[in-house]
Amino acid sequence: MTEQTRIPLPGKRSLFERAEDVLGAGQFQPAPVPHELAAASNRRVTKTVRKAMMVEETVERDEPEAVPGLNVEPSASPASVPIASVAEPRAVAQARVQFCGPRVAIDRPTLRNHGLLEPDTAVTTLLEEFRLVKRQLLQGMRGAHGAGAQRVLVCSPLPGEGKTFCAINLALALAAERDSEVVLVDADFAKPSVPAMLGFDAGAGLMDALADTGVAVEDCVLATDVAGLYVLPAGRSTAHDGEYLASGRTREVLARLTQGAPDRIVIFDSPPALAASPASELAGHVGQALVVCRADRTGMSALEDALSLLSACPDIKLLLNAANFSPSGRRFGTYYGYGG
Repeated sequence: MTEQTRIPLPGKRSLFERAEDVLGAGQFQPAPVPHELAAASNRRVTKTVRKAMMVEETVERDEPEAVPGLNVEPSASPASVPIASVAEPRAVAQARVQFCGPRVAIDRPTLRNHGLLEPDTAVTTLLEEFRLVKRQLLQGMRGAHGAGAQRVLVCSPLPGEGKTFCAINLALALAAERDSEVVLVDADFAKPSVPAMLGFDAGAGLMDALADTGVAVEDCVLATDVAGLYVLPAGRSTAHDGEYLASGRTREVLARLTQGAPDRIVIFDSPPALAASPASELAGHVGQALVVCRADRTGMSALEDALSLLSACPDIKLLLNAANFSPSGRRFGTYYGYGG
């Protein structure tokens, strides 16, 4: 085999060592490092840190300070400039609105003649049915938010389907709750019937408060001899009921009914959705709508049209009225010994 040996370097010196001999690199020395560095030539603004004030104070300023990058015009006449507090404002609890209307007595024989619930009487089939209805509505209120969470609209597609009957019974059933108040509002301005079915005469009401800014709605709410139940009549009807209801004052008036009272529920008995406009207007102010359908009268097309008009309401429920057949065979009230 061919012998392979390491090629000897001349004088056994590396390439770098020989380059140093030729170029004289050993004569170079590093540049001296100055003890102090010169100020940077591109820094023109000196930043200062100011502490934010946590209280309100007034500072006198002769001239506004110039801020780089902002084009702010100075005020024509320098004045004292208030500095807003950095702390977040605390929510102020609103005072509970108290109803100031006169007290009326609900006529029990009139309730009986109209087939309505009678307060403080024996448990009946009708009472048990509306207990189920109110539980569904109360459950919907617990999960709802906003100004309309405490308001329920009761209406029907067409006249004669029992919406006032259901609205009054629902209000009476809710008034029996131990920790709530109920305001039953007669919002059928053209044909009000709630006071007559309860057995008393109506006075000023909701439309008076909407049409006249000098009328406070709480002065129109009537207390009744049924614990927890109040009634707001429809008031004087006008030729512009729909326009008053669609105005911005409606939101203010309705807010007064529940201001400072989270335990207060408002039930609206409105005209039929396909017969007058108030139902669709009120749908945008309530959290739930209860559409009453009569088992032997309401048609599918009428129901679909009514639901379309009430689409502003986020939660719409259907209530079948005058139903004589139950697929489950349920018969509420007989358990307590009171059939009917």
